[in-house]
Order: sequence, then C-alpha cells, then structure tokens
Amino acid sequence: MKYTVLSLFPEICNAYFASSIMAKAVNRGIVEYRAINIRDFALDKHRSCDDAPYGGGPGMLMLPEPLGRALEAAGAVNRYAANGSSSENSRAREHNGSAGEKKPRVIYLSPSGRPFDQALARELASEKELILLCGRYEGIDQRIIDCYVDDEISVGDYVLSSGEIAALVLIDATYRLLEQVITSASLDEESFDSFLLEYPQYTRPELYATLRVPEVLLSGHHEHIRRWRLEKRVEKTLIKRPDLIDLLMENLNEPINSEVLKIIEQKRREQNGEGER
Repeated sequence: MKYTVLSLFPEICNAYFASSIMAKAVNRGIVEYRAINIRDFALDKHRSCDDAPYGGGPGMLMLPEPLGRALEAAGAVNRYAANGSSSENSRAREHNGSAGEKKPRVIYLSPSGRPFDQALARELASEKELILLCGRYEGIDQRIIDCYVDDEISVGDYVLSSGEIAALVLIDATYRLLEQVITSASLDEESFDSFLLEYPQYTRPELYATLRVPEVLLSGHHEHIRRWRLEKRVEKTLIKRPDLIDLLMENLNEPINSEVLKIIEQKRREQNGEGER
C-alpha cells in the first residue's frame, strides 16, 4: 500500500511514518509513503496557497492552481482534461500508466464527506495507493473536488483545523489491516467487527484496587471464555452503541448471528428487569 499525502505542513505526517509499528511496516516494504508539500507548486515567489473566497465570507480558501499541480504530480488525473466532462461515478476511475493499472484513489478529508467507519477502512485497505488531500482554512476550491477527487471522507461530526489529523486517522485505521503489519489474530473480534464492540480485557495482577479478574477468564475453559466474551460484547454494545445492534439485526445472515440474537434478547430482558425465561 502506498500513501501519498498532500499537505501545507507535511512534517505533521512525517513523524507518524517514522514511529512505532508504522515505521516497521515502512522498513519492511509493506507500506510506502510520500509527502508532497503543496507550497512547492505555488505560482508566486511567496508560495501563496490561499485567497479570499468569491462572494465574501470569513477565512481563506486554498487556491486551485497549486492543488491541481500537486495532485497531478502525485499521479491524479483531471477528469475534465481527460474526458472533457465530469464523471458522476467516482468509482469509474480512469486508467493511468500501464495497461489495466488504475490511477490512485484520491480522497479529500472533509467534514462534508462520507462518514468513515470500519467497513470503509477495510475497503480502502484493499487499494494499491491512496492520495490524501489535506485541507486547511475554510477548505479548498470546489473545482478541485470536481476535477480530481474520488471520495470525500469525514472522520466524524466535528470540524478540525488540520486535514492532516484526519488523514492520519484514515491511515492508521487502514494500514493496520494490511497483511503482515500485525498478527491476524489481533484483528479478530475487535470493536465494530460484526457490528459489536470488543469485550473487556484484563491482565495481571488478578487483584487490583479490590477488583478481581472475572473467574471465567482464569478457568482455562475455552468454550466458557468464548461465550462470556460474546455476551460481554453484546452487553457493551447494547449499553454504549445500541445503534450498532439495530444494524446487526438488519444483517442477520451469518451462522453465529443466531447465537448473538439469543444473547441480545436475553440481555434486553435483563435490562428491562424481566430476567430469563
């Protein structure tokens, strides 16, 4: 997987790629990273990359010319220049380079974008290259989105001053899904897997501040532990993210879900003070 990040402040992302598990993934050739400083493509001696928006209003807007030049240097294709018209379907991306090779998927991090979730992280992790465009100020000229961007993605219902932070969220959520970055067992039963949050975890000591590790986890009985963890996943999700349970109920198509459904019904009865029947 290759990540190309376009930014006015690439040093924000550079440190991330030089640290921890990501640094190991880069050194092993699993992940490739390139930072492009948008200011290097400015048109004047002051390296200006923003100006006041047409129609007035507060703040500044990132200029289209430096952004367009930076995107094309990264391998993005101007769909207007390529086809003479805009494509409504961002998935029908043009081919670039050798025959059959798709151009990189261009993503603009924006609070107006598609909500980022685990399913989208898995989808993006299957790409060969992502070009991540980091906005600043009041955002970017709409024509850049029209010409180059395949997806606008939002990491949450809030506004950040830095598109770089949003890009790092997306990068962190996707690269860890790549084969050989972390052990596959560590990805099993994570939060949001099968619409359920992860079960509570415990380590040594057995007793901490009068609180003991649940006895079932010390029993060595694998089936009892599996069942306890599944029940705790359901219980935790019902309390903290009941909306995920609603999604799960709409997607009951896996064999394990019959067991999950029974646990959901049991836990809901317990919440309502009805006990088991």
